[in-house]
Amino acid sequence: MALTEVIVKFSGDIFSVAQELFGQAELLSDDYAIITIDEGRISELYQYVEIEDIELSKELFLPSFNLNSSCIAYPKSTNGYDLHGEGVITAIIDSGIDYAHPDFRNSDGTTRILCIWDQTISGIPPDGFKKGREITDTDINAALLGEPSKAPTKDTIGHGTAVAAIAAGSSENGVADRSDIIAVKVGSRLTDYFALSTDIMRALKYTVDKAQSLQKPVSINLSFGMNNGSHRGDSLFEQYIDSVVSRWKCCICVPTGNEGSSAHHYSTVLKSYEEITVNFFTASGIDSFYLDLRKNFTDSFTVELVFPDGTGSGEISVYDMQKTFRHRGAVLTALYSQPLRYTVGQEVFLRIRSDSILPSGGWRLIIRTGRITDGRIDIWLPVLEEVTSRTYFADADIFNTMTIPSTANRAIKVAGYNDRTGSIADFSGVGGYVYPDIAAPCVNILSARSGGGYDSFTGTSFASPFVCGACTLIMQWGIVRGNSPFLYGERVKAYLRLGAERSSGRAYPNPFFGYGTLCLRNTLDSLEEQGGIQLE
Repeated sequence: MALTEVIVKFSGDIFSVAQELFGQAELLSDDYAIITIDEGRISELYQYVEIEDIELSKELFLPSFNLNSSCIAYPKSTNGYDLHGEGVITAIIDSGIDYAHPDFRNSDGTTRILCIWDQTISGIPPDGFKKGREITDTDINAALLGEPSKAPTKDTIGHGTAVAAIAAGSSENGVADRSDIIAVKVGSRLTDYFALSTDIMRALKYTVDKAQSLQKPVSINLSFGMNNGSHRGDSLFEQYIDSVVSRWKCCICVPTGNEGSSAHHYSTVLKSYEEITVNFFTASGIDSFYLDLRKNFTDSFTVELVFPDGTGSGEISVYDMQKTFRHRGAVLTALYSQPLRYTVGQEVFLRIRSDSILPSGGWRLIIRTGRITDGRIDIWLPVLEEVTSRTYFADADIFNTMTIPSTANRAIKVAGYNDRTGSIADFSGVGGYVYPDIAAPCVNILSARSGGGYDSFTGTSFASPFVCGACTLIMQWGIVRGNSPFLYGERVKAYLRLGAERSSGRAYPNPFFGYGTLCLRNTLDSLEEQGGIQLE
């Protein structure tokens, strides 16, 4: 059987549970762990009183300057607040970092990077973890002096390098240009473009553990996203992110993703005893995709998937729980889940895979209802990076297109806008159940290129590090300088919202901009006006 990673919320001795099931447990916190177990034994976890909830790990994908427009130049200047990030860590969980780039080096040529954990290469992992290699600042400095074997990590696609340089680069375009840096390269040994949710949870634990051991606040940027979830912040993955924000002096910034114009979300309200057809199309050349349907648990209906050649899977109902259908080399696996601890909703998950290539063209999902109480359903296709823009719903809904985990309650949710026109980027994820907190520039952003030099980048991935770097400077002003010792987490988010610039004639908060566009100067001015130190 294949080994699978499972997120568990637990109480008691989780290591004994894993041992009895011939698996391994990795502790993330007092009540969260990852269990690696044979796929066929997952159902046995439900038999243990120690297990409170479980969730399979899921794949997240990387979504494929402007200091003046974000009011950052003045807070950095000697005439302003003279903030550069000293005493605070900026952490980048991404595709890696080009540690040799000048943007991440001190004036004497040494590295500003405290450590890199590359989860995709072999070596000695950090204490408490089982994969990858930890590279220290000593290793990096040795590599910079001519011993590359000391730091054999690369950012082969350049995404992490560009993100890190916006948040904390040493050039004039970097926000927190003197902060310490931690980088975690997450992903697969086969590709750098996606990571499992469990890998990101490990990265968050590692980063916050490091910051806490150094007694330094940390601002974390996490530029990954997926559509596999309710988009309401109720998955175990998102709940864990919320718990991390509560653990230490930290902020976690997540972009809303590039799904706003992808046509990957469908929504409608069902009525009792009717049949509706949801039409969608798939691109040529893909070998898998999914439909993640979310419904009220009280509503009753069946689903049937019809392939492009007209072959139907037959009705699949809640009483089937799990059903497999095979057609011309393609395998459909359908699963009706039970409500989770944090939600009364229900997931109907349809995964279609093939050993070669799936048929492209028009598909139909037929829904036949029974008794309907609520009726609202949402369906998501995978993100663009997984299935391209040629996979889409015929009648799509732009709302609720923020990718997960930007929907986590305590994450700082960053939308992207074009600061030259003042318009939201058409691809920026749009809120619905959850709104963005703030918007930052994301179109034609100048940043460091892996391998040297600079390039232009577009996407909400490059909006989030503006806010991440701003959080670094805010925590320097509050915590490091002693103006407001409790200035982290939700408090930083609140002041970012307060300081955001808002256009007349537009209602706020709104599903596109949230509370407005980033203006760090306004945020710091508001903090100073309100008296600095705050008592708990």
